[in-house]
Amino acid sequence: MDKKLYMVSLGPGDIDLITVKALKALQASDAICIPTKSADQSFKKSLTHKIVKALMLEHNFTKPLIPVYTPMHFKKEDWQYQVDVLYDGFKTHDSLSFVTLGDSAVYSTVYYLLDIIKVQRPKLYCNTEVIAGVTSFSQASAKVKKPLCVGDSRFEIIPLLDKEVPTTTVYMRPKIGLDTKNIVERGEIYTFENMNYQGENITSYKKSKVDKYMTLFIDFFK
Repeated sequence: MDKKLYMVSLGPGDIDLITVKALKALQASDAICIPTKSADQSFKKSLTHKIVKALMLEHNFTKPLIPVYTPMHFKKEDWQYQVDVLYDGFKTHDSLSFVTLGDSAVYSTVYYLLDIIKVQRPKLYCNTEVIAGVTSFSQASAKVKKPLCVGDSRFEIIPLLDKEVPTTTVYMRPKIGLDTKNIVERGEIYTFENMNYQGENITSYKKSKVDKYMTLFIDFFK
């Protein structure tokens, strides 16, 4: 049987803000891998553990919990260790969830791990599903009833660092028939059309013209 890995976004801390898809993945997994900053593998410092325990209690299910020591050193050897914990988990389980706070697409460990898995175990990489979540800034916007963007305004995420950083750019709200020649590709650009609806189409390049109203371009940093 092929192994299945879910990279599950837990949202910003409120268990009612976890997506139904994320909850189903946790319930379907044989075990759940939970990051912890404690070198002794305890969950004393793990916010994700508190969220998962609350979810299991609220929705009446239990799963074995696998601690994954996750120091915030941003070193490849730390990410390799975390990947090795996942590999060890697959020795006794067919499906695992690895959980992350917020949304996996925004400043998450998930993609450091996936970059390693893609090279070392391409079959597992292909059998991995990343599940999006609610971001902290989306909830913050809702709490104060203020939009992040509306009309013709734009929305930026700026890391508070004293240096230049690579940038991912999202282009959205185009008009049908729009010529995209003014979108300058700086990284790896994808076109997303009708996501989650009939006629969904994702291409790893910039389409020259907009064919559908629900079109999104993302120029991912390299």
